[in-house]
Amino acid sequence: MEQMKKDIVVIGGGPGGLAAAVTAARAGKSVLLVERNGYLGGQLGSGLPFLAFLDWKKRQVIGGIAQEFVDRLAKVQGTYGHAYCPFHLSTTLIHPFYARIIAFQIVKEAGVEILLHSELTDVKVKDGRIESVTVTGKGFHVELQADVFIDGTGDGDLGYMAGAECHKGQDDTHVMQPPTLMFNLAGINFEEFYDFIEKHPEELPYGLNMQNLREGYDADFFRNNPSFVFFGMQKLLKRLREEGKCPVARDTIIFIRQPIPGEVAVNTIRLLNFDGSDVHDLSSGEMEAHLQIPLLIDMFRNYVPGFENCYLTSINSCIGVRESRRIVGEKMLDYHDCLKGLKPDDTIALCSYFLDIHNGAGEDTTGIRIEEPFGIPYLCLVSKDISNLMMAGRDISVDPVTFGATRIMNVCMAAGQAAGEAAAMAVSEGKLPKEVDVQELRKHLLEQKAILDV
Repeated sequence: MEQMKKDIVVIGGGPGGLAAAVTAARAGKSVLLVERNGYLGGQLGSGLPFLAFLDWKKRQVIGGIAQEFVDRLAKVQGTYGHAYCPFHLSTTLIHPFYARIIAFQIVKEAGVEILLHSELTDVKVKDGRIESVTVTGKGFHVELQADVFIDGTGDGDLGYMAGAECHKGQDDTHVMQPPTLMFNLAGINFEEFYDFIEKHPEELPYGLNMQNLREGYDADFFRNNPSFVFFGMQKLLKRLREEGKCPVARDTIIFIRQPIPGEVAVNTIRLLNFDGSDVHDLSSGEMEAHLQIPLLIDMFRNYVPGFENCYLTSINSCIGVRESRRIVGEKMLDYHDCLKGLKPDDTIALCSYFLDIHNGAGEDTTGIRIEEPFGIPYLCLVSKDISNLMMAGRDISVDPVTFGATRIMNVCMAAGQAAGEAAAMAVSEGKLPKEVDVQELRKHLLEQKAILDV
């Protein structure tokens, strides 16, 4: 078994883990980033867009490394930038393949060492502190030691294996939001699709339980916005379900225009009663999700105007898990504070996205409006049980309703940036993460062009 020692080890190279590793390395610390896939960025490479860089008043609420990522995408024509949306607040398209390239660029420039194709297999804890973790790839084991460990797995794998308290799903039912598998289609006649929506406004989501929806989300919006995300088709799907012609248990279709000519990413596959932290569910889910794709394509070709000649161009490399474990931190963000738009003194990132809750046991989706951006407190990134464990990404310490907002990728990156900077400060000062001076941390984040107030 090989042994390695770093100042900071980050497990998981998705949006949060990527931002944490790069930020810590830029602060001069030795950093190792471990990822189970052969690329970095996680769902950044799926076709999903960034959502809610802007709030309802069109103020930018996320900056820092997430904005840097968008700026780099723009230089290779991998995004159109931030576009206001009456439904999603704002949408920022991401070229999925350039996203993977840029992730490698920023990691290499920062001096982060990486271990890809490596899965977390063991965690040694003594007196409430992680002493080491073991990762395994290709039958080869590497034991890693560090002063601070950051869980960027999304599923809270490191925290769970270390014995930290974790929560899953809604408090009463423990049902988790369903996963999806992103895939891309080309060969679409967009003008025909826009004409259909103009003639059938009942296919727009105005009759659904979506408080976040505002006027102006219509055919003209889609025609004039190359960064649109379409959410709707509930009337069509209801009819097709009644006729036995809808292969998915959901009430809407999501098409995401891509910064690739003539393509959309489809976010419509739904797997119910699914646990993304269960390898059995993941295995059966990957298979079921792939088998839904040809059925959906046939449905689009037959019943969605403009999609008659669509064809498959790509499938994301793995299923996209919306929700699994959340690690309980020194603080837990409550949705009542989100609805009030509270920004406490220890805010390390803002979020303005609506509370977006996909039913994990049924077909519906609920959207609860956030009028003012709210702040994420620093100690939501610090485990209450494991003294040298931090979180970066969707496994931070929030309640299940708040999770509907904080799970989006740019918020994960903003929280990851804060975790990386705080971890570097803890190493430099010989402190535990919970002992870091939050006001000094906020000062450093502002110097890195993070946005902490509006």
